[in-house]
Amino acid sequence: MIEFLSNYYTYVLMVVLLGIGLYMVIASENLVKKLIGVNLFQTAIFLFFISMAYIEGGSAPIVPHEGVPGEVMVASPLPQVIVLTAIVVGIALTAVGLALIIRIYAEYGTLREDTLREVRADE
Repeated sequence: MIEFLSNYYTYVLMVVLLGIGLYMVIASENLVKKLIGVNLFQTAIFLFFISMAYIEGGSAPIVPHEGVPGEVMVASPLPQVIVLTAIVVGIALTAVGLALIIRIYAEYGTLREDTLREVRADE
């Protein structure tokens, strides 16, 4: 079991982050904590993509002048590009979420979801 955890620690960390993020989104009543949970969930997905792209003994995808291209083991750059794009989308999602949270707080004076439902039902 210890050997498994030492070899696949990134996957274990991904599952832990995924669980914490999902728990925060489901269990928390505060909108800021829900947004933090979404960010943790996104981080777990990023870690999963990067972990899947790792190749033991792989190098950068640059073909050397002196070697035969088929003999060099290289890592695929596609998952890294996808993760970089997802990070940009995640930052934009966080910025929009924080802007909405600020607007909700200015309008209703609270960030608790249950209180917001009660206030919206009274209107």
